[in-house]
Amino acid sequence: MTRHFENEIDRLKKMILHLTAMVEGSLEKSVMAIINRDVSVVEQIKAVDIEIDNYEVEVEEECLKILALHQPVAADLRFVIAVLKINNDLERIGDLSVNISKRIKDLAPFTNSKVPFDIDKMLSIPMQMVKDASDALIAWDADKAKTVLKTDNTIDTIHKKAYKEIKKLLKQEPDFVPFYVSLLSVSRNLERIADHATNIAEDIIYMVSGEIIRHQSEEE
Repeated sequence: MTRHFENEIDRLKKMILHLTAMVEGSLEKSVMAIINRDVSVVEQIKAVDIEIDNYEVEVEEECLKILALHQPVAADLRFVIAVLKINNDLERIGDLSVNISKRIKDLAPFTNSKVPFDIDKMLSIPMQMVKDASDALIAWDADKAKTVLKTDNTIDTIHKKAYKEIKKLLKQEPDFVPFYVSLLSVSRNLERIADHATNIAEDIIYMVSGEIIRHQSEEE
């Protein structure tokens, strides 16, 4: 490995970690805005997402440049391929964070209305999954990444329950339709964020160990 190639790999590592931090911050801001019904931060989150989109393109271009100029093999090739995939999932999490923030306006008037599912878990678990995936990426820790995979089913279960409960309530309480539709949208976006965090964790495991686990069953 030449010194120039080492420098470019190090630069790519720093870039993907920087993007991870940006996305993690955007998601946290969206979740806190939902909890506090804080409409004022929506434009901030949109502005950060533009930065995330631009930076995602830079990371992709850096990956393609390394592949074209250095033709990496073995662990280095796995790293670049994993970064390309993680990069895409991070950008999608940024978009979903914006989607969540857009629902604050519809939720704000219903501060005292009861949420028909475990909103605290639904908000906190995907955020923790993204954080754990970020920590696994920083540490190149496959075991840490595997802890992310174990949590995804919990989010799926909560979202399914939310869908069933809200479907019933939409018929029973038509005056609250904007509230319930917005809640369902938030739940769906959080469930998708959990899926992207799972994808990132799987790519980290591949990057570190070369093991492809995305088609394995939970028992495996």
